Amino acid sequence: MGDRWRVEVDRAICIGSAQCTHLAPDAFRLDTAMQSHPVEPETDAGERILKAAEGCPVEAISIALPGSGEPVFPPEE
Repeated sequence: MGDRWRVEVDRAICIGSAQCTHLAPDAFRLDTAMQSHPVEPETDAGERILKAAEGCPVEAISIALPGSGEPVFPPEE
């Protein structure tokens, strides 16, 4: 993919299902409140991170291109 991504988790929506930590264990962690956060907010693009965002049951994960803010996930409709 070659791009960099800005990964965010909306903590007001996150329910701590840990799907993201199972799908991309190097990219996401649960904190003491059992809510997800990215290990690195800006990271190399990767299929596992995208799968984690797609697999979030409450769609709390968003991915954008740094600088432009162009959304990667969820896609603009």
